[in-house]
Parts: sequence; C-alpha cells; structure tokens
Amino acid sequence: MKKNLVVLSGAGMSVESGLSTFRDSGGLWDTYPVEQVATPEGFYRDPGLVLEFYNKRRHELWKVQPNAGHLGIAALEADYNVQVVTQNVDNLHERAGSSNVIHLHGELTKGCSSRDSNDPRYIQTLPDDYDFRLGDQAGDGSQLRPFIVWFGEAVPEIETAIAYVEQADVLVIVGTSLNVYPAAGLLHYAPAEAEVYLIDPKPVETHSLRPVHVIRKGASEGIKELRELLAVR
Repeated sequence: MKKNLVVLSGAGMSVESGLSTFRDSGGLWDTYPVEQVATPEGFYRDPGLVLEFYNKRRHELWKVQPNAGHLGIAALEADYNVQVVTQNVDNLHERAGSSNVIHLHGELTKGCSSRDSNDPRYIQTLPDDYDFRLGDQAGDGSQLRPFIVWFGEAVPEIETAIAYVEQADVLVIVGTSLNVYPAAGLLHYAPAEAEVYLIDPKPVETHSLRPVHVIRKGASEGIKELRELLAVR
C-alpha cells in the first residue's frame, strides 16, 4: 500500500523555470507595491492596473516550462500517493504531470467574479492567449477578475490542505520561506510520526521543534536528492 506524501511548494519551486519570486530582493513586490496589485482595495481603486499586472504574469507563464523539480515531484506518484499543495499561482506542477494539485492562492489560468471570487459557478479556465480587459464580464455580470487570492481575502482551500497534511506519512516543503500564513502553519498539522523534509538553498525557520531533514539546495537538485533518500530505505 502506497504511503501518503504531501508536497508544500512555494515561489522557489518555479524560480528555475524563469518565473520571478514576489518577496526576494528584486522580486515583483519591489516593482509593484503589493497594496496596488494584490489587494481588493487596489483592484477597486485601479482595476486597469491590476488586470494588466496579471496579464503580464500570464504572458510570462506561457513562455516557461516545468523544471526538473516539478518533473521529479510528478515522478514520485509511481511510489506514493502524492498531493501537491502549492502557494504558486502558475500551473507548472500540472504541466509536469502531477495529478493532484491544490492551489492555495489561486490560479493565473482562471478568471472569476469580482463580486464573489469563490463562487464556483463563475470560475472559468481562460484561453491561453486571453488578456483581461475592463468591461469583460463574469457569469454574474460583474467585472471578470483574476482567480487569485489577494491579501486580506480568505484562503478557501486551506481546510482541504490541512486534511491532507494530517494524513501525511511524508511531508516535503520546497521553495517557501514559511512566512505567509495560513500556508506557513501547515507543518504543525503533520502527524508526529511523519517524516519532514525541507528543501531550500537558504535558511528557513520552521517555527517547530520537530525533526526536519534539511536539504540546502534549489528545487531541482533538492528533489533529486529527496528521491534518492526515499529510494534507499
């Protein structure tokens, strides 16, 4: 019987594919203040600016490919029940072949209602070449907006993610600073007997006393080492 392996991935997961992080020095928040492009208030103040910001993110996404880290995670499905919980809004895990992916912070490939962003009736997958425009309507007649969880908004998938982490035999944390809540708190829901691996080239504070196997490498090399460690047992 396969064991349950849960991956919690963050922005560092996609850096090797060529996507910018948000928080690191030189990241997107250095150029675009978060309150302007990633809050409901910013959207209502200047929706055109916000829509153009996410149009640019979508254009960048379709120019890049999954990296070896994404592919390595997908390959783990041969030996484990793998559930990916990602803070990323790209679709690189899916394009690499991962079957089960939860997006905590939304998805660049989708649009939704600006009246109720979580109403499933109005969440739609967008054509690859689509650009958001002022006046485009969701199914309820409101302005179509990116299906992104902005700062100050609820994270509806967090309870689903918690349920998976609570059943994990192995928890892998890769490419996240563990500074953004509620995702950063998921480690605390892992069973006491679960193995925990943390993959990041930089020091990461887990805010936990539990044993954590740290792999100080980027996503691709780190996932390669992880697979080797899991295979030798």
